[in-house]
Amino acid sequence: MTAALRIDLAHRRNDGIDVVLWWSPADDSVSVEVLHVASDASFELGVDRASALDAFYHPFAYAARRSPELLDVAA
Repeated sequence: MTAALRIDLAHRRNDGIDVVLWWSPADDSVSVEVLHVASDASFELGVDRASALDAFYHPFAYAARRSPELLDVAA
């Protein structure tokens, strides 16, 4: 069994929040993962390719529009 391969397209850290933009070549999907380092809380959003950089630079705004319950990571 092989693990699903994901490629880290971009990664940034600011104020204890890690944000990673992932690409999965197997299905050509893109996602943004957010990790609050101090609490180890995280969430991941599948994003449209056209919105990938916007979601990477503004993941909380993007999450607020799509899944507001995910914003507990920032608390």
